[in-house]
Amino acid sequence: MKKVKIIFTFLLLSSVFNIYAQEAEDLLRQGQQKLEMGNPSEALDLYTEAIQLDPNYLDAHLKRAFVYSMLNEHEKAILDYDRIVELNPQNSDIYVSRGSAYNRLNQFEKAMVDFNKAIEIDRTNSDAFNNRGWAKKGLGDKKGACSDWKKSKKLGNEEARIILINNQC
Repeated sequence: MKKVKIIFTFLLLSSVFNIYAQEAEDLLRQGQQKLEMGNPSEALDLYTEAIQLDPNYLDAHLKRAFVYSMLNEHEKAILDYDRIVELNPQNSDIYVSRGSAYNRLNQFEKAMVDFNKAIEIDRTNSDAFNNRGWAKKGLGDKKGACSDWKKSKKLGNEEARIILINNQC
């Protein structure tokens, strides 16, 4: 009888989690629609609701971080990126995104840590090299910045070509 109760409890909890997961996905879709309609603050509210339903919902954290960045609320974006890194520490793009937020806050040392980690994970991440170049420039290392932008260009980042010209590398 005890096994039956355990199985029943497991099934009940499983169905509750499925309902929350579906509701969180619906909120994410609604948030995307609001964002496409030009309502980032409404999208932000929906993404926050999705996270409240499922605190481990990576896509909701990612989309909310994106909107926070759009609204120049980089500190809040960083908090979402922190959570994503906790849940998925091997995604180089998240380190690039968080590092970019640090760059925008002129916290270049912290940005460097993230870009270095992104490059450690994926040596072909052209955005990591490109953005690390900006962090190096912010730290006064023009030679290092130019080197990173050249690497980014070599990896196919067309934006880096323009950056190299504009920064006289």
